[in-house]
Amino acid sequence: METQLSSDNGYAGNNTSSEENLKRQKEIDEWLPITSSRNAKWWYSAFHNVTAMVGAGVLSLPYALSELGWGPGVAVLVLSWIITLYTLWQMVEMHEMVPGKRFDRYHELGQYAFGEKLGLYIVVPQQLIVEVGVCIVYMVTGGKSLEKFHDTVCSTCKQIKLTYFIMIFASVHFVLSHLPNFNSISGVSLAAAVMSLSYSTIAWGASVAKSIQPEVQYGYKAKTAAGTVFNFFSGLGDIAFAYAGHNVVLEIQATIPSTPEKPSKGPMWKGIIVAYIVVALCYFPVALIGYWMFGNSIEDNILISLEKPAWLIAMANIFVVIHVIGSYQIYAMPVFDMIETVLVKKLNFRPSTTLRFFVRNFYVAFTMFIAITFPFFGGLLGFFGGFAFAPTTYFLPCIIWLAIYKPKKFGLSWWTNWICIVFGVCLMVLSPIGGLRQIILQAKEYEFYS
Repeated sequence: METQLSSDNGYAGNNTSSEENLKRQKEIDEWLPITSSRNAKWWYSAFHNVTAMVGAGVLSLPYALSELGWGPGVAVLVLSWIITLYTLWQMVEMHEMVPGKRFDRYHELGQYAFGEKLGLYIVVPQQLIVEVGVCIVYMVTGGKSLEKFHDTVCSTCKQIKLTYFIMIFASVHFVLSHLPNFNSISGVSLAAAVMSLSYSTIAWGASVAKSIQPEVQYGYKAKTAAGTVFNFFSGLGDIAFAYAGHNVVLEIQATIPSTPEKPSKGPMWKGIIVAYIVVALCYFPVALIGYWMFGNSIEDNILISLEKPAWLIAMANIFVVIHVIGSYQIYAMPVFDMIETVLVKKLNFRPSTTLRFFVRNFYVAFTMFIAITFPFFGGLLGFFGGFAFAPTTYFLPCIIWLAIYKPKKFGLSWWTNWICIVFGVCLMVLSPIGGLRQIILQAKEYEFYS
């Protein structure tokens, strides 16, 4: 396929030019990861959403509860579940609100609501921070879980640096990242969704078996008022991180076939309901039982607190590794789509396997390098959680909804959206403060590439 639209002989007329444009556009859409395959079933939506939502964040929920305390912790956890389900419904509804057009990507919806340029400036930076941030955090999580598996299975073996475990985890992605689109990673995603339910069940089941620890305490662990407040903010970020699936929801819906009689929102919503039931089955037992059993002595990853039985903890860590392999791919796919769109549409590169090979390998190498350099797991969750996850998950869909549908002032829809916006803005402002403080505290004792 020619990279330039015009030949040296000039145009054969406007019609030929527009036909060539349309043909080129169609070829590019059939090559790009988000729009190349539209034959997904409703259950693809279910396990893609479970994989995107139930990440490693679930393992830090008991720790988040220890920072927030029983009352505020349970309230924020339940409110987040309700609000994010509502904002997901809004995004599914808005996917095809313009007859004959589909908003296949989050930024396309933003452009429709706020204008071509402003929509891009509002959505793309936030979406990139979330997706690249998740990929980096999952590199760290995958490496740490492999390290925990190694140390549990072979306690007498020589200690290996975390850096090498992150490299081992990344090596899988140098292969998997070359799967062309969302439907091609459906097998990986299904395995990841099953694993998330499995390791969540192990986490709370093993906590119950361990029973309430002697001298368990539920008070705030920080010795100073300032420490308690900063920890509280960080806990908010951990919970915000746990509900981050919205950043890929339109891209997942884009893979479902749609006709005027059978729009894609039907099967998509069906899948989301199943996914949210699974989310509740994972999040609430892990958070509540984990905190109940260990109190404020809980680690920022509950599997670290559960040291025995060794075989079960080793198995749970391998489940986490398999899960974050799938999650990484789900969050990387829209980033691949963005980079490849710019290269092919703006810079006129030819859509090819070679281009894809270089783009995707570079991205995996970049996320691996950042993960090796800054593996502050708990702090990263809190920081990214508020900074970017809260806007795209909790209140940006509400702002877009208000901008497009303009519901009646002081009506039910108007109030509901504004409550979500206020809650989300509070999360966005407060949680990065706690996360950044945790990163600073951990960085003091950290040696690079140790």
